[in-house]
Amino acid sequence: MTPPQVVEAHGVRLRLFRTEDTADVVDGCADPVSQRFVSNLPSPYTEVDARWWIDVGAPAAWTGGGAAYAIADPATDRVLGAVGLSNAVPERGQAEIGYWVRPAARGRGVATAATRALSEHAFATGTARLELLTDPANGPSQRVALAAGFGHEGSRRSAGTGRDGGRHDLLAWVRLADDPPGPTARLLPDLPGGVLTDQVVALRRLAPDDAELMYRLHSREEVVANQAPPVPPTPEAIERRCLLAESGWLTGDIARLLIVDAVTGEPAGSCGLSFTDAASGEASIGYALLPDWRGRGYATRAVRLLAAWAFGSAGVARLVAGTVPDNSASHRVLERAGFHSEGLQRGRLPGLDGRRLDDLTFALLPADLRGERITGLRWAAPPQPRDRRGSRPVRWRGR
Repeated sequence: MTPPQVVEAHGVRLRLFRTEDTADVVDGCADPVSQRFVSNLPSPYTEVDARWWIDVGAPAAWTGGGAAYAIADPATDRVLGAVGLSNAVPERGQAEIGYWVRPAARGRGVATAATRALSEHAFATGTARLELLTDPANGPSQRVALAAGFGHEGSRRSAGTGRDGGRHDLLAWVRLADDPPGPTARLLPDLPGGVLTDQVVALRRLAPDDAELMYRLHSREEVVANQAPPVPPTPEAIERRCLLAESGWLTGDIARLLIVDAVTGEPAGSCGLSFTDAASGEASIGYALLPDWRGRGYATRAVRLLAAWAFGSAGVARLVAGTVPDNSASHRVLERAGFHSEGLQRGRLPGLDGRRLDDLTFALLPADLRGERITGLRWAAPPQPRDRRGSRPVRWRGR
């Protein structure tokens, strides 16, 4: 690609790097977040590394068919970050886009604006497909991808390398030249204000700091007994579950939430929602409470809150919950929340030693819940996502 001197769009300026940018490049590349998620950066990152990038590395990106821009503030021309193209495959019209932003400039939409600006320039000059690869733990970068119109395409197994020489998966986000403008619609939207509450119980997104609590809950004998298969999780698996909770939400795989007391903030348990059939609008829920919070109606309140959000913002048409047939306590929770038993599915679930477990299924429709008064929540009409190929309202299909 031949470098134009300046690309200005979406409130940012993309220009070539200059010697006077050295200090700002060090500020951005020596930052711990950049060091964590851009594993090919030298560590420690010094002025020598920044000068090499400005004098050698960035020009080499251009001669190799890619691009290397400084993201500059249009008002001051000071560097806010960097954005570029790499791994070009000319015969496919394909390239990979990447970025970093200085700490002081984060949270202002700089990365999104720069990604949109460079994407539009690349498409205008013949690129047909852009890929953006993110570490599964890098939720902010995944939010940039979605805001810039990239859709989740899957996981690149063992495509990333760490500083310790180990390998890890990367999430692939893709935008095509003929995709409509604007952000990518999400299967699982954010909670309104970050929380759902009825003033007694509150639900918030699971976070990395919740790992110890989650292991304590999900390794309990009675909780494990109601899973399929009934195998206790390892601490490492729970830690990874909490670490990737935001990623699961953004990719549309699963919404994991913590149940807390709305007054004290004390954790009471966890719940979650995932689509079992996105095309038909069916999703499944699950939940578990710590012993001290059982028998106080918290599980029922949590299920109602989650169901109200699912039928509203998430556009779910039908909720299901599978239970072990002898888990009468869970059956009472679901019935109080408005679910109806729909029947026993024999041998549906995996058990231990090759055995199969029966699954007693309950289901909830929006009409079943609307008769319940849920303080603190407002019913909203389900959104009508639009097909990325045009403006026709469609039922969401998983991406």
